[in-house]
Amino acid sequence: MSGTSDRHPAMTTITGVRVFDVRFPTSLSLDGSDAMNKDGDYSAAYVVLDTDDPELSGFGFTFTIGRGNDLCVEAARQRALPLIGRSVDEIVADLGGTYRLLASDTQLRWLGPEKGVVHLAMAAVMNAVWDLAARRAGKPLWRLLAEMTPEELVDAADLRYLSDALTRDEAVDILSEMEPTRARRISDLEARGGYPCYTTSAGWLGYSDDKLRRLLREAVDEGYRHVKLKVGANLDDDIRRLRITRDVIGWDAKLMIDANQVWDVPEAIEWVQRLAEFEPLWIEEPTSPDDVLGHAAVRRAVAPIGVATGEHGMNRVLFKQMFQAGAIDYCQLDAARLASVNEILAVYLMAKKFAVPVCPHAGGVGLCELVQHLSIFDYVAVSGTLENRVTEFVDHLHEHFADPCIVVDGNYTIPSKPGYSAEMFEESVARYSYPGGSYWR
Repeated sequence: MSGTSDRHPAMTTITGVRVFDVRFPTSLSLDGSDAMNKDGDYSAAYVVLDTDDPELSGFGFTFTIGRGNDLCVEAARQRALPLIGRSVDEIVADLGGTYRLLASDTQLRWLGPEKGVVHLAMAAVMNAVWDLAARRAGKPLWRLLAEMTPEELVDAADLRYLSDALTRDEAVDILSEMEPTRARRISDLEARGGYPCYTTSAGWLGYSDDKLRRLLREAVDEGYRHVKLKVGANLDDDIRRLRITRDVIGWDAKLMIDANQVWDVPEAIEWVQRLAEFEPLWIEEPTSPDDVLGHAAVRRAVAPIGVATGEHGMNRVLFKQMFQAGAIDYCQLDAARLASVNEILAVYLMAKKFAVPVCPHAGGVGLCELVQHLSIFDYVAVSGTLENRVTEFVDHLHEHFADPCIVVDGNYTIPSKPGYSAEMFEESVARYSYPGGSYWR
């Protein structure tokens, strides 16, 4: 892989891994509340890869909502152990090989495989590895990816179990087709002020009607043309809240609704049909995230309302089946549930082949910081279009990050600092580490 910075010595090695259980008390204000998850404390299993260069580390995390975050912490520590003592240059020169090295631990794999706590841990560690690679190159992650050749990107991607849907040659062809015009799309994003996003910050289920109305008005004033509301706990409440939403945002703006997996398939169909008068763009997570055929049935029944899912999509194989079955209109991959960029690349490539727009999930601590890089890369190097594409934004907890995302007029501004924007302030980690941090004590 090209692009090694001269700022760091050539023989830098990884000397250790530190993993922190960081939890923020969002349940107190009901930030993040929905029909399935009523009292989450936004949390991160936060990984720091230390090197013998005091100016170079890698930072990454996976996202949870409180209890059980300690399980992800220990799993991430074990996932990262094979990296200790290895050359940074060797790791970043073969990011696909590094991923396969960690994935080859068959004893850890048995606990998944490729799902649950061990897969979340893989995401946390590989997010730190990709952050380290971008810092080593002195580039933001999106640019590091956008400057890799099609062959380098495909070498990094995890294409196992996908050849019936996407071959290596097809993946290279998709990227090669877009390669000559990458620079033009970077300029286009810069000219338009960044990548378009929508806000969920107004729509948490635990908010009062007055707070909902106030936050919706603020969203409109801040330039958002897409907003999302949580639904699914009580139909009458949903109708009332959606009526308030249309009163505030009007009928020209796009409205999305999200049930967070709370319904069975027939219930999802009936409930969404009752809400159709409010013209939602999509219904998100209408049923179990693993139910491929259930999503397909909902999609057929509620059209033209779209079906979106993916924040709990456990791995690339599930997404393959969603695409093959024609089960979704919008793919909502998650930067901290899939096994980092290596697996995300595979999903983006399949989405391009099956013509499904990717609108990443970002409702959680730090996820906005990550997905801005992914969405920019997708536009520049894979999809080549912004049509029907908008990435989630929630206005929570960005003040704890050294390189926080910035949203202006409903657009993620383009990150410019080296890395994956995953580094948290040491003071925040110390204060909110559980259970010994000063806040939790």
